[in-house]
Formats: sequence, C-alpha cells, structure tokens
Amino acid sequence: MADYVGALDSGTTSTRFMVFDHRGKVVAIDQKEHRQIFPKPGWVEHDPLEIRDRMFEVITGALSKAGLSADDLAAVGITNQRETAVVWDPNTGLPLHNAIVWQDTRTADLVAELGSVEGQDRFRSKTGLPLATYFTGPKISWMLDNVVDLRERAASGDAIFGTVDTWVLWNLTGGVNGGRHATDVTNASRTMLMDLDTLQWDDELLAVMRVPRSMLPAIRPSVGLFGTAVGSLDGVPVAGILGDQQAALFGQTCFEPGDAKNTYGTGCFMLLNTGTVRVPSDSGLLTTVGYQIGDQLPVYALEGSIAITGALVQWLRDNLGIIDNSEDVEVLARSVDDNGGVYFVPAFSGLFAPHWRSDARGVISGLTRFATKAHFARAALEATAFQTREVLDAMYEDSGVKLTTLKVDGGMVVNDLLMQFQADILDVPVVRPVVAETTALGAAYAAGLAVGFWESTEELKSNWGVGQTWQPAMANDRRQELLTAWRKAVQRTLDWVD
Repeated sequence: MADYVGALDSGTTSTRFMVFDHRGKVVAIDQKEHRQIFPKPGWVEHDPLEIRDRMFEVITGALSKAGLSADDLAAVGITNQRETAVVWDPNTGLPLHNAIVWQDTRTADLVAELGSVEGQDRFRSKTGLPLATYFTGPKISWMLDNVVDLRERAASGDAIFGTVDTWVLWNLTGGVNGGRHATDVTNASRTMLMDLDTLQWDDELLAVMRVPRSMLPAIRPSVGLFGTAVGSLDGVPVAGILGDQQAALFGQTCFEPGDAKNTYGTGCFMLLNTGTVRVPSDSGLLTTVGYQIGDQLPVYALEGSIAITGALVQWLRDNLGIIDNSEDVEVLARSVDDNGGVYFVPAFSGLFAPHWRSDARGVISGLTRFATKAHFARAALEATAFQTREVLDAMYEDSGVKLTTLKVDGGMVVNDLLMQFQADILDVPVVRPVVAETTALGAAYAAGLAVGFWESTEELKSNWGVGQTWQPAMANDRRQELLTAWRKAVQRTLDWVD
C-alpha cells in the first residue's frame, strides 16, 4: 500500500507540491513562483501556461527530492487561488487570454451596472456574495465581451472556463487527451454563478452575466474522485479539490460548528464553520461552502476576506525597495518600539470584508518627520492584524460566537512580531499548529479521505498539534487607542475612485 498523499497548491504567487505521511507530516516539498502581470492600474493577470509548467516542475522536483515515485502516493489533492478566471481552447490546450486574478478590478463598471437598481446585495440570497470585482462571474463576462471572437468560440465549444483548480485538474489528467473539466463546490461557490442551496450553476445568474453554461465545468463534492493523473503522477487518483481557504479550514480540522481559522498569505482569510446551515451575513461577511465530503450534506462557512496582507510586504520589497527579502520585514519592524503614529491601509484593490468598497485606495496616514522605513515596516505588519480584528468583530455580529482562540496558518505566521500583535489587538490567544502550511495539508486530507488512506475526520483531528501559542499582553486602553486611529485611517481611503 502507498505510504503517502500528495497535494498540489497552486497559489497566487507560487505553485508547490507537498507530500505528507499518515501523521500529516511533511515528507517533501518543491515550490516555484510565477510572474505577477500588471497591464494597467488595477489589472492583475497570470500566465496560465506558466502556472501549468510550474505545476509539472514542482511535482517532479518534490518526488525527486524524496526519492519517491507515483507508486508511493495513494492519492493527490488540489488547492488553489480562488476567483481567478482562466479561459482556454480544449482542442489545443492554449489559453485564450491571461488569467484574470482575484485581485483584479477591471470589472468595476460591470459590477456597478449589475447593482445599479437592486444594490450590492442583488444576488446575496442565492450566492452568499455581495456584488464585487473579487468574484469570478463578472471576469468571465468581461472576457466574453472583450476578447476577440471569444463568445463565438464559446458557442461552438472551442472555449471553456475554469478557476485555477479546473485548469490544473484538466492539465494534470491529460489536457487535450482526455483532461477532466470539473471543479468542486467550494470554488464554484465563489463564481457568483452557483446557487448555494442546489450546489449547481443557476440559470438566472448565467443569464444576467451572459455566460453560456456550455463553458462551465461540472460541479462535484470536494472529497471524491475527479480523475487520474498523468506524467510524473501517472495513475495516481486525483481525489480532492478545495479552494485554498477552505483547504486551510479542512487542514486545521475545523470540522465542528464554531471552529475558526485565519490564513495569512497574499491576502488574509478568516473562516468560521457554521455546519450544514448557511448563515446569512448582515455585517459584510461572505456565506460560502466550507467543504462537501462525498454525498454528505455540504458544510457552510462565514468568511472574512482581506485582499492585501502578505502582498503588502512584497510591495515594500518589490516596489519601494525598503527590504531585500520578505523575511527582513520583521527585523526592520522590531528596530522600533511602535508604529510611530503611522497607519497603512493597503486598499490597493479596494476594501474587501467587512467594507466591500471598490472605490477605496491605499493610504499611509499619520506621517511626520519622525517616521522612518522601520515604522513603515511595522505599520505594514500591523495592518494585517487590524484588518483581521475588523473581520472578527463582524463574525461575532453575525454568528454570536465569541472566539476563545484563533487557529492561524499560512506563510506570515512565522513572523512572531505579527502573531504577538495579532493576539494583542484581538485580545484572544493565537495558536499556530505544528504544520503551519495547512492549505496543502487540507487538500491532502481531502484526497486521502476519499481513497481510505484516512478513515474519518476524527482520525484527521488526532494529527493536529499545537506548535506555538501567543497570549494577549496589551492593556485595553492601548488597544482601543490603536483601533480608533486605525478606523480613522480606513475612513481616509474611501471615495477615492469616482
């Protein structure tokens, strides 16, 4: 019997392949970045062929590092950046446009038009989502209207669509030679084209967005067989797909209503398991599918989505040159005692949860001659914690659940300064598990569960272990002072775009 399970994690800035053993421990990993393409202000694109090539490279790389082959893997799962739209020709396997990334704001006019009469919540009762540039449906609509001949190609079957999981799955299972065109319920729930109750593409939504059903992948449960891999993974079942934030929920074993996690990556995403009942939000959160295991009822979640967190550190590195490497930000931020009165609201793509203001743009406020690049670094880290506090407050308003601890994961949780400030500003303990990269682990868990490598979610829970805990240590007066200043800074971002 195979001893391991693999996970392909196709994220916003990189693709990686990880191999896990039965205890959920990392056996092998390989990772490669891909380009971020910015054709115009507010536009963000990826090259789908580059993502495809990175996928095959990291699979080969990770297996080679560990001396493993396809025979050693019981299954492989996929997790992915969500809401990013890819359109390609199924006959040639070639993209018909660059992927339009979830951060992209080019659909702002279309989104405004869709909400001009009935408002931002026009489709919320059916989709759980507010009208926003974030989601995939308007991106497909934009491509159909702006890419030459695309609508005609779609009508003739020469153009199909997928979020990144679908693009990866199609290529991983053969591409033009029988690649599977499918997605899972978590990714489909982020398109604004799926009914949260039926878990199927909705005719009304498709008509409004002018998206032909023939372009769309089949929607399947998150845990179950999607196809069989080719190439370096030849013969391995592809048995699980989850959008990255739902994968982290699964990897953190948040299987009970009230369980919550926060993932710190390019953006920051807090999810609260609400069980088999979908909870509508009155506080700016999203109602989304958390996961679905086989033919069981789907598990729903409330989500607070923050667009820019880790990407802000990259911006300090790549755009301003304040640091040479991302990990340098903590050392620089520690060189000062506080933020020096500087607050950084990174509304580069507008504000996501709980504000949902596409007219907002980034602001650095509170500047004096005292401010240095070290204060910029500290303010950038604190922005992540402040935005998380806003989401947590909204989550409490909607659910009535007061968190006693927050499970955290993702690339930024290695930053001890950020994690301590997060505990301080939330006034709850912050807990990092032994395996902090739970997005890939969640995809592996889903795939392994589908093929019987793991028998139950209870077995998965037994794998989870505490790596480190940060206890709040800030006086309440100081916490409220910082939060008041942050809220003032957020107000300065609004109404920037006419």
